[in-house]
Amino acid sequence: MASDFDIVVIGAGQAGLSAGYHLRRLGLVPERDFRIVDHAPGPGGAWQFRWPSLTLTTVNRVHDLPGMSFAETLAPGSETAPAATAVPHYYELYEKRFDLRVQRQVSVRVVCDRTADGQSCAGRGEVLHVETEGAGTLRTRGLINGTGTWERPFVPRYPGADTFTGRQLHTRDYRTAEEFTGEHVVVVGGGVSAVQLLDEISRVTSTTWVTRSEPVFRTEPFAPEDGRAAVAMVEDRVRRGLPPGSVVSVTGLPLDERLRAARDRGVLRRQPMFERIERDGVRWADGTFQPADVILWATGFRSSLDHLAPLRLRGPGGGITMTGRLATQVAVDPRIHLIGYGPSASTIGANRAGRAAAAELTGRLGISRDRR
Repeated sequence: MASDFDIVVIGAGQAGLSAGYHLRRLGLVPERDFRIVDHAPGPGGAWQFRWPSLTLTTVNRVHDLPGMSFAETLAPGSETAPAATAVPHYYELYEKRFDLRVQRQVSVRVVCDRTADGQSCAGRGEVLHVETEGAGTLRTRGLINGTGTWERPFVPRYPGADTFTGRQLHTRDYRTAEEFTGEHVVVVGGGVSAVQLLDEISRVTSTTWVTRSEPVFRTEPFAPEDGRAAVAMVEDRVRRGLPPGSVVSVTGLPLDERLRAARDRGVLRRQPMFERIERDGVRWADGTFQPADVILWATGFRSSLDHLAPLRLRGPGGGITMTGRLATQVAVDPRIHLIGYGPSASTIGANRAGRAAAAELTGRLGISRDRR
């Protein structure tokens, strides 16, 4: 079965819900003019899968979706509630208030153009075919992709990794620090999640912290101009067709009260990257060896865009050249907007990107703002 829509939105996280809200504001009707599909079992985007110890007091910040504040959905005294329950509750109420009619559980297998006989992917056509498990084939004139990064955890390849007899896991797999009690944990990564998990784990067992480059901590408050500088750096990269860079490399790691305490406990003594992994630990180039039971790869994520591969959006260096007001439009295929990619990867950036993508795509498709 095939269904036709002006626009299909893939993903119902912050970016996808923002896009849906702004499409409605422009007069489009869900299930008639556009459809939002999401593969998760319920509302909440990637938030519903976060570890239990990530609470509203330890998370960086949950930015409001357009038109409805997060605070109004919180019960009194819920400041320590797990983000994995509080944020999905907010998203669920948001979807209902604005009647976004997200269709779940729908997994997008591939997006491509089809030849006239419908048998193979072709070049640029008028209609995109979104082939799914759970909703059949959706034919659309425009696509807003908000799949984020959660589905693509990145673990670098190191010699000997397959010989390690202990446990290896990624941030995505982390649940509680207590499961590592009595084991030595090597935490790899220099981002915010890495130091947060390092702090937690170090409270119950011994740890070694390893990063590729020397981490830079910031002691001063994170000002708006710092955020703008970080976003501008990433936007410049994607407009030039380069893969998005790390925001932490510009902003540094905020040295808050918890991390100051961790530093005082000696936890933040960073080691450079080891040369290889052995069956019972890691070894550096100078021969130094650290026995280990667990390697936690807090090494980030990559954009989840494999379903768009037939469209050949990537350039020779692996990046996608972006254009448009907020760098959400794919330069080689303006029917497609990527939100939650590059400068819109943050929650506040995803809000703005959803608005820009909705406005630019409806304008390109000639959809009237007065449609009701």
